[in-house]
Amino acid sequence: MTDTRAPSEFEEGMRALETIVARLEAGQLTLEEALAAYEQGVGIVRRLNEKLSEAEQRLEVLSRGADGRLHVRPLNEEKG
Repeated sequence: MTDTRAPSEFEEGMRALETIVARLEAGQLTLEEALAAYEQGVGIVRRLNEKLSEAEQRLEVLSRGADGRLHVRPLNEEKG
């Protein structure tokens, strides 16, 4: 099956960050261009970290209880 979904904001951010890293590693930028690219990259990393934190908060674990039924609980909830 082909995935026809549009790229997520996270995926787009990762691609943008990869492009910035490649430009910096190529060593063809002036100092000012390199600093601007670095600052842009830092901003992207911050946004990506926020997205990851949001995703972690939404994660849930599906587990089977002693009664054999499936239960959903937050990922960070202690087993008890």
